[in-house]
Amino acid sequence: MPTLKVIISGGGTGGHIFPAIAIADEIKKRNPDADILFVGADGRMEMTKVPEAGYPIKGLWISGIQRKLTLDNLSFPFKLMSSLWNASKIIKEFKPDIAIGVGGYASGPLLKRANARNVKTVLQEQNSFPGITNKWLARGADKICVAYSNMERWFPKEKISITGNPVRALIADASVTKDQAIAHFGLNSSKKTVLAIGGSLGARTINHALRKHIEKITGENIQVIWQCGKSFSSESERISQNHTSGLVVTPFIKEMDMAYAAADVIISRAGAMSISELCLVGKPTILIPSPNVSEDHQTKNARALSDVNSAILLKDIDAEENLYHVLNELINDSSKMESMSQEIKKLAKPNATEDIVNQIEQLLK
Repeated sequence: MPTLKVIISGGGTGGHIFPAIAIADEIKKRNPDADILFVGADGRMEMTKVPEAGYPIKGLWISGIQRKLTLDNLSFPFKLMSSLWNASKIIKEFKPDIAIGVGGYASGPLLKRANARNVKTVLQEQNSFPGITNKWLARGADKICVAYSNMERWFPKEKISITGNPVRALIADASVTKDQAIAHFGLNSSKKTVLAIGGSLGARTINHALRKHIEKITGENIQVIWQCGKSFSSESERISQNHTSGLVVTPFIKEMDMAYAAADVIISRAGAMSISELCLVGKPTILIPSPNVSEDHQTKNARALSDVNSAILLKDIDAEENLYHVLNELINDSSKMESMSQEIKKLAKPNATEDIVNQIEQLLK
């Protein structure tokens, strides 16, 4: 039987890269001899994260179009031509059986050239509002795996399969109890616990809102686990020193399974992968979408949950002023917390990675 050859392309952010690696891992699990090649954008984080996960990667000279006039925009046509030429070369040399695009700049040229050579293609769209690249590629794709319903607004209905987003095994397979998690962080099991997360780099608005209200929050028989990010770490040390108990503040939380298990309420940005994890965790959640992302897709992600009472959407512009009020009202309403927990769990897709690879295998047959 010939070796299965797979190209996976895309990246730019962890939200694209980690699902791609999860898909690759599942393919390898089923086909240990599979030959998997990643194609990313030169200078982006996939060029280090993918090799760290044990896979080879080739880079294309490509970037997105900026909203304002810049030198990058002037060079875009040259980058696109260069990337299309190099993508053709990669496909001709590697001879993939299938090409998978996970979003991000590099997947555009790669999958376009795969289509031109009659290679089967699959798109994986993480957000409730698709990015420019995946919308551009949709017509030529054989299958489009999505995480949200109503995606036929942008994609051909007959190509769509609702699979959800791959969630890292640390979260999907978590078996930590709340008591174990509370003890891990040295907190009090008789108090309610708020987990605030803004991604590995932190979230400026969430950090400033918590800094403003932390005294009132921890004075209400509430304790806080706060992932503040690298940029806020010096400030967090000062805040931490002024609190003898009820606050764990750290630039980065490695044991996210513990943090999720400890939480009664979660405050988070609304990136697609964060939301996929939060649905699986099933805790009442306040989403504060970042306004600094393309096409405001975090707000659209958050609204997809708030519209069905699965989360509270708090606008970034209102968060610093209103976070304490919204949090206090929620954490003192046990029936609302229980209802939100039940509703958000309904949106979970725990078998997303397996379902995506099932779709890939069907195409290959």
